[in-house]
Amino acid sequence: MTVPLLPAVELLTAPEPTHAVIWLHGLGADGHDFEPVVEAFDIERLPPLRFVFPHAPLRAVTINGGYVMRAWYDIVSSDFSERREDPAGVLESAGQVAALIARENARGIPDERIVLAGFSQGGAIALHAGLRHPRRLAGILALSTYVPLADTLEAEASPANRDVPIFMAHGHDDPVIPYAFGKRSGDLLASAGYPLQWHGYEMEHSLNLDEVRDIESWLRTVLQG
Repeated sequence: MTVPLLPAVELLTAPEPTHAVIWLHGLGADGHDFEPVVEAFDIERLPPLRFVFPHAPLRAVTINGGYVMRAWYDIVSSDFSERREDPAGVLESAGQVAALIARENARGIPDERIVLAGFSQGGAIALHAGLRHPRRLAGILALSTYVPLADTLEAEASPANRDVPIFMAHGHDDPVIPYAFGKRSGDLLASAGYPLQWHGYEMEHSLNLDEVRDIESWLRTVLQG
């Protein structure tokens, strides 16, 4: 069954991009949320890029009283000691990400020149989809987030992405997703042998300039090919 493409904001750093970054926003935001990050990068130091910022579907979110907003999956519990994410929503969003990757392939950008990125909920989907993607990606960028459906990762992890570079970052004072919870996911990936870069910053549930500079440096490294 063909998965409909999500609407998305697209920013090109050159007329003929050779690489792509698919960047997923957080709960309740939209594809415009991270446009300013592109302006903060020194694009002369990066290859010609297409940034794709998709809009998540509208869905009811349980922990927000069933209020309908843009979300990659329903959050069914505010308790970090139990499963918070709706598995069906995670799988649906992972399929939509796969469709976006396939569109980049059709536009001439192979998987190994694509970075999956995301913040908060979007970062969770980037990790879920990227670690299970059947073809090698350039990297996974996961900010202020965690590994969803962690109990299925070992069985479902793609051999093609067992050595995919992963950049995870988290604010020490994050009131939305506790630093320790995010770090636990980073430790899980590191112990499984993934080449993880973990960064902690003095901030809350957000980005700061130091983080943007570290992301730019990491992108230069993983997008060399």
